[in-house]
Amino acid sequence: MRRIRVESLPIELGAFLKLAGLVETGGEAKRLVQGGRVAVNGEPERRRGRKLAGGDRVRVQLEDGRSEELLVAD
Repeated sequence: MRRIRVESLPIELGAFLKLAGLVETGGEAKRLVQGGRVAVNGEPERRRGRKLAGGDRVRVQLEDGRSEELLVAD
């Protein structure tokens, strides 16, 4: 699991995915999230604007088939 340090919490899920370097644009984040490829704390999440707090765990199934697990660190 990769820890992603966030200076200002809460952070929106789409912004977190960009900060983690998994997507380059908000449009890419939207496709991942609305495509059902993202889970927060083990639950599927389809809202790009979902607010994340320290300790939240985000799992992303990337379009190339890889999977990433991230921890929101403050």
